[in-house]
Amino acid sequence: MSDELNQTATSAPASDVAPAELDELRAKAAKADEHWDRLLRQAADFENFKKRAARDRQDAVRYANESLLGKLVPVLDNFEMAMAAANTAQAGSADALKTGVAMIHSQFRAALTEAGLEELDASGKAFDPNWQEAVSHQESAEVAEGQVLQQLRKGYKFRDRLVRPATVIVAKQPVAPATP
Repeated sequence: MSDELNQTATSAPASDVAPAELDELRAKAAKADEHWDRLLRQAADFENFKKRAARDRQDAVRYANESLLGKLVPVLDNFEMAMAAANTAQAGSADALKTGVAMIHSQFRAALTEAGLEELDASGKAFDPNWQEAVSHQESAEVAEGQVLQQLRKGYKFRDRLVRPATVIVAKQPVAPATP
């Protein structure tokens, strides 16, 4: 009896479904399988992309200074040549050494400027605590109060970020002598 029941249960739905509907259901099932496979492939591709992007980010951070270092290596080479020349200096070569060091300084500044470093010159400008660090105030009748009287150390910024503030002395009004 159970065999008859199983046969009836399995054959009953097939007899209720028309052959055209069965073909349509099979086509939809095939399409669903195709979509499922495509979804799995895209999910795998996306996972691979995320892993590759993470690796690329790590490499970018790890080798971020490679370009700058490539520009600074020739400056280092020239400093080493200047030091070797200074060790074997002969009479009258001090001027040649001074010229060589000036050339290296120029090359070094050009490499840093090309990399995006910008010098902040505070001399004679109004004191700006965002870009300058005041180490003292000094009385001055020639310079207005709040103006930079003297720059002790240059400041630098990289694009729009401060690398090092300029160290300055800020002018203040002279104190009038006390009258007795």
